[in-house]
Amino acid sequence: MARLPYLEADQVAPEYRDMLKRNTNLHKLLVNSPDMARAFNGIGGYIRFKSKLDPRLRELAILQVGWMEKSEYEFTHHVKIGKEFGVTDDDIKAMMAETEGKPSKLEPLAKAILRGAREMVRELAMSDATFAEIKNELSDEHMTDLVLTIAFYCAVVRVLATMKMDNESYYKEVLQQYPIPGVK
Repeated sequence: MARLPYLEADQVAPEYRDMLKRNTNLHKLLVNSPDMARAFNGIGGYIRFKSKLDPRLRELAILQVGWMEKSEYEFTHHVKIGKEFGVTDDDIKAMMAETEGKPSKLEPLAKAILRGAREMVRELAMSDATFAEIKNELSDEHMTDLVLTIAFYCAVVRVLATMKMDNESYYKEVLQQYPIPGVK
């Protein structure tokens, strides 16, 4: 059960109701601090709709963070979002294999991005070797967007865990297809 209330539109000042159009528990909880929620939505919106980073690679990086952190909410939401941006079931299975140190058929850049996300989760930062490998393929702008995306979602999973965010029931089916080890 969430540590703060999920607010509905009639409980929020009219100028903040637009933040509830996505109607997720995350948005309903964050609007307890409407200006902070607006700032949060601004970064998330930029990542999803304005970043020039390849959206499939972006979503794989986000999925890697959610998977590593055992964040049911983040992982299941981004399985669905990722599929809107070209992530396939094979990509998700490959990400899981890469996490376990097993081979996959992902292209080298995707493998390096997943490794970079794992390093940022586990070690705080990407190694010099991983950064250089990815940078060899991406522009400075794309590299900045990638690092900030991974860092933002490292923060998001901590917010979700601390607030004890309840996952919407319709996302439970994703967990049946992709059970996260250690998550019930």
